[in-house]
Amino acid sequence: MSQTMPDFSVLASTCPSRTSLARIANKWTAMVVSVLGGGRTRFGDLKVQLDGISGKVLTETLRDLERDGLITRHVHAEVPPRVEYELTALGRTLYDPLFALCRWAEEHIAEVLTHREAYDAR
Repeated sequence: MSQTMPDFSVLASTCPSRTSLARIANKWTAMVVSVLGGGRTRFGDLKVQLDGISGKVLTETLRDLERDGLITRHVHAEVPPRVEYELTALGRTLYDPLFALCRWAEEHIAEVLTHREAYDAR
């Protein structure tokens, strides 16, 4: 007897896909995936490239992404230990859409700010 996969819909309140959507809609997730799209990267280099992220938030984001199978963590037995992160095959499927969102934000921020100002002036 074959088992069929359930239908998933992020619009349903009980759907587990909502947790995935929440994870990938997170601003830090989008930025981490964008950086890791360039290849394996050390923790310290991620922190430098992600201006404004705290070590705690970066650690939590990386753990969440690893738990979801989107990144893999490589620990090298050195002193001090060297830790690198890279996208998994599943994580690479997110790179293009999240990179596109980051670029959209950069390309359209002037328009968004103009609309915000007009809205707030009303």
